[in-house]
Amino acid sequence: MKRKYPIINLKALAVFLLFQSCAKVLTENNFEIITPEHQATILYDEKGSDLDSIAANLLAKDIFMVTNYRPKVVNSIDEVNGNVIVIGEIQSKLVNTFLKNSQISEDFKNQWESYTYQTVANPNGKIEKAFIIAGTNPRGTAYGVFNISKKMGVNPWYWWADVPVKKSEELVLNQPDVFSKSPSVKYRGIFLNDEDWGLQPWAAKTFEPETNDIGPKTYSKIFELLLRLNANTIWPAMHPSTKAFFHYPGNAQAAKRYDIIVGTSHAEPMLRNNVDEWSKTEHGAFNYKTNQATVLNYWEERVKEAKDIDAIYTVGMRGVHDSGMEGINSKDEAVDLLEGILSAQRNLIKTHVNTKVEEVPQAFTVYKEVLYFYKNGLEVPEDITLVWTDDNYGYIRALNNTEEQKRPGGGGVYYHASYWGRPHDYLWLSTTSPYLIWEEMIKAYQLNNKTIWILNVGDIKPAEFNTQLFLDMAYDASKFENSEYIKTHQEEFFKNIFGEDHGKSIAQIKEDYYQLAFGRKPEFMGWSQTEPTTLIYNTDYSPFSNGDEIEQRVADYNNLEKAVKDIEAQLPENLKSPFVQLVSYPVEAASNMNKKFLYRDKAMAYAEQGRKSALQYKMLSHQAYENIVSLTEKYNSLSNGKWKGMMDMKPRNLPVYDIPEINISVANSEEPIGITVEDTLKLDNGQLRLPTFYANDSASYFVDVYLKSAEKASWQFSKLPKWINVENASGKLDDENLEERISFSVNWDAWQEAGKPHSETISVESNVFKRDIQINISTAFENTSENSLVEKHGRIIGYANGFTKNISKENSNWQPIKGLGHTQSVMQAAPFQSGSISNFDDAAVLEYELFAETITDVAWLTLVAIPTHPLTTSGQVRVGVQWNDNPIEIIDFKTEGRSSTWKQNVLSNTAKKQLKVSVDSKGKQTLKIYMLDAGFLLDYFVLDTMGEEKTPYRIPAETKVAAK
Repeated sequence: MKRKYPIINLKALAVFLLFQSCAKVLTENNFEIITPEHQATILYDEKGSDLDSIAANLLAKDIFMVTNYRPKVVNSIDEVNGNVIVIGEIQSKLVNTFLKNSQISEDFKNQWESYTYQTVANPNGKIEKAFIIAGTNPRGTAYGVFNISKKMGVNPWYWWADVPVKKSEELVLNQPDVFSKSPSVKYRGIFLNDEDWGLQPWAAKTFEPETNDIGPKTYSKIFELLLRLNANTIWPAMHPSTKAFFHYPGNAQAAKRYDIIVGTSHAEPMLRNNVDEWSKTEHGAFNYKTNQATVLNYWEERVKEAKDIDAIYTVGMRGVHDSGMEGINSKDEAVDLLEGILSAQRNLIKTHVNTKVEEVPQAFTVYKEVLYFYKNGLEVPEDITLVWTDDNYGYIRALNNTEEQKRPGGGGVYYHASYWGRPHDYLWLSTTSPYLIWEEMIKAYQLNNKTIWILNVGDIKPAEFNTQLFLDMAYDASKFENSEYIKTHQEEFFKNIFGEDHGKSIAQIKEDYYQLAFGRKPEFMGWSQTEPTTLIYNTDYSPFSNGDEIEQRVADYNNLEKAVKDIEAQLPENLKSPFVQLVSYPVEAASNMNKKFLYRDKAMAYAEQGRKSALQYKMLSHQAYENIVSLTEKYNSLSNGKWKGMMDMKPRNLPVYDIPEINISVANSEEPIGITVEDTLKLDNGQLRLPTFYANDSASYFVDVYLKSAEKASWQFSKLPKWINVENASGKLDDENLEERISFSVNWDAWQEAGKPHSETISVESNVFKRDIQINISTAFENTSENSLVEKHGRIIGYANGFTKNISKENSNWQPIKGLGHTQSVMQAAPFQSGSISNFDDAAVLEYELFAETITDVAWLTLVAIPTHPLTTSGQVRVGVQWNDNPIEIIDFKTEGRSSTWKQNVLSNTAKKQLKVSVDSKGKQTLKIYMLDAGFLLDYFVLDTMGEEKTPYRIPAETKVAAK
């Protein structure tokens, strides 16, 4: 929070930091940076690291951006007087000039990447006040500097998202003395990946044409961003479009100057970029069995070159580019070979970097086939960090078990917010649920995976918020103890940029945006796959069922678009570019990608019905494509062309990004108009019927009236009972109005007055056309308690958090996670440390009461979970399921590798398992879910009494008894 505070000169306003009350006079903690009487100087340690100088000069720039006054930056104490900001390491001679060594505890001096703020009055005859920013190492000092910048109004994304600074004529710091905590995760950073369609062409053509690549100028901006986000590690870009990080000497020099730790991805051992640096022509096969000397020499060259930079060495070996190791014929051979490779690599580090090899950070990424080798006996030295990975779609494959948590090297996580590969890429828009990121990463943290966290951010843009969230969690996990803080964090992020009112509204827009994408990412809306690439297919959203799933999803996106446009119209000019980058482009682009396919589906479905409106939906689908083209052109012209080339609407040119082919012809019909009822239901004699209304329920169902062969027509409903509510009882269809949807509901008071009829037939007529529609009323649950789960239309749908009982045991319980899942409130099997339970008597239980109206021997119970993986390599994802008094059945949601089940799971963010059960009597049924494996996430369940195994794609509302 920042407040403007009047100081001496009432005409001037000052940014006043850390919640100083406007009623207070100046205190001893006040430090005047810029006032009419004071212009502070910045003093850094000339004998310190390059980062001290960089931080000092960036702070001066930040102050200038806020106040239009640039403080003098010096490195000699003899050049300063008045007020001075002192920047340096705690152990430095400069800082010790102002602070006595005894003022700082030895424990704090040894604390990783920490800083202290101290205000000292009259340290010598020339200096009136000194504000000390002193770190336990250069990065600690930089974090201290940049956190002051944040407080005075310079957002970490001021350059990367054009966030304007908060201006002030004066700047007064009110900062009590502080000793910061050590970061929660030791090495925290990002992986620049799949940069071919954004970061690389933008850098090469717009920002750094002199290099024609991602070079020192671009990396310097990235390193500054990392420091402002309290991060410290980079895995550099490594695709064929980009030269290797070490190809340009200035890249490594920049990393050293900014004190950024350089690592490499799972496929790039020993800081080598195999894609760019390994030449089969020059080096031969990348095969350790047959070409060992060349491979070792290749690695040794880089170790020698990089010995003076701060680095994490990825150890092990895979193929040249994210592929399996070459030349191996069996698991045992691979394990033996990898153990020899690890030994050889550590000898190189020991020879050229540090004889105490265990003091050099090393990472072994347990990814893809390497995970299989590790599970089958591969021994990794204890000081090497085991870096676990997600499955590329946000679900971590495994984490440290109890014994692995004791390893001196600890554990880490490599996590994706962007991905190229099967079953489908998502390189375009950043839509991973913040609640999922929270759940997976805090789980990792609680299981002691705290050494390395790396986020695959693709091109950085448009993953700004998820990058901030990930790195904020890594820096201070204590703030993120429960999922409800995610909403607070997101609101703070956007309020800091767009102000209190707009910021809160924008945070809600983005929350809804992420939630809609949790149902299906925009990149997955073609229902196609890649590797191999397939054609697009119809979506699984129905235009006829459950209230028209297509129209509901379109309406959700339309609401977001309207909210976005309303806010954008109110924003001042300097906030419009960041608004497009952070909000309107991703929201509107996602909306139009959805419409492109959903309208295509409607066009094709309606053409089969002979609806003239089918051609309108074809036009709407194509218009959605053109909208994406325009939105992308707008993005690339932002900020006077600063971001030209950053946004590509067709990464990899996959079919999903193309204008869809819609080859339709409206079926010929002799009927002038057509009638479709919701769910397209009919009686045995062919008469139409609406879905059943349940007594006192507020549900409404639709009837579509549309032109077929007629050029125009009038229509009207007849024989309407008084207890039926209808939006329009009559209307006209013509070229301007090809179809009309009419909603029907029941006035329950009038229905009771009419004697509670169970059935009625209404008619719709138009000239020579007439159709009867039956309306049915069920009183099966008229006397059932409010909010009870009941069967409607052959289904009972219950959300996990709607339990009747939640029975905890000594070492197991079910706890809600608000915000996560299709229901936005899943139930998680906890605690993580409980592992697996073998005795049902020791298992926590969720109990649900359901009320059925159909007796059947064949009902399908579908449990829908979030598709997480076992907590450890030997774990499972099991629950026990008990239907009524039947024996408990164990269901395991675990998937293997890239199976077809796993692919469908990650594309839909669901994991589904089914049981066949019987309903032997009407009325109350009992479902119990027993916790067996910690970490399991139950979202909802569906009981289908009509024998249908397939569940709706879009999650329907719970089937509850309405309030009377």
